[in-house]
Amino acid sequence: MNLTLIASLLLAYCGMLGLCFGLERHYKHLGYRLPAKGLLRVWRSAGWLALAASLSGCVLAWGWAMGPVGWLGLLSLAGLALVFVLPYAPRAGLWIGGLSWPLLGILACL
Repeated sequence: MNLTLIASLLLAYCGMLGLCFGLERHYKHLGYRLPAKGLLRVWRSAGWLALAASLSGCVLAWGWAMGPVGWLGLLSLAGLALVFVLPYAPRAGLWIGGLSWPLLGILACL
């Protein structure tokens, strides 16, 4: 099991989550009041940074020949998971993104 690929998948999911909650219409689904424009900008910036880190993880795992292709596959997988979670339980999408990192740390120690 390659932990770099799992970390890249989690970064892709968190990046998509950041881009999604960087929009007002999706942020309202969380049930909070309307955020400031600066907070939405932070969500979007964090999303783009996580996607860039995901690309670098895929390139690290597969090299430049197959890394971007694998990254597009991981983006599709992460986006599909987010599309299935977001309409029904948007807060669960945040929990999945937050709790998956400690589980990856535990997995790395095994």
